[in-house]
Amino acid sequence: MINYKILLLNGPNLNLLGNRESNIYGNITLEKVLNKLNKKAIKLKTKIKHIQSNAEYILINEIHQSKKYDYIIINPGAFTHTSIALRDALLAIKTPFIEVHISNIFAREKFRSHSWLSDISNGIISGLGIEGYYCALYTIIKRLNNKKKKL
Repeated sequence: MINYKILLLNGPNLNLLGNRESNIYGNITLEKVLNKLNKKAIKLKTKIKHIQSNAEYILINEIHQSKKYDYIIINPGAFTHTSIALRDALLAIKTPFIEVHISNIFAREKFRSHSWLSDISNGIISGLGIEGYYCALYTIIKRLNNKKKKL
């Protein structure tokens, strides 16, 4: 039985994990990250739907359909620093989200230190590598379980 549903959104160039700038992003592919994350989610009675897109409008359309999810994990990639449209989409819905970044965006180029999403998120994980996705998952489950207990 599934207790929770999470929407995982990955933005531009994250399809190149494992091949792109391994000194920053590591050598593990997105497929391997997803496999491990899904195994952890199953143990937690949680279903994850994953979308990776290099197209902003695809991510926005998924956000608009997010009412059926309990939470969103989003790694917006470069859209972090440029997309007011993603921000507006997330503001328009009631689904809480955690922003995840594999690298520490605050320790990189100055333009990467600004996020259009951070101030409206329910948490930010930056610089923990792919472990950030697992931290987001565990944090979300803990929050949803606590919310369920209060009801």
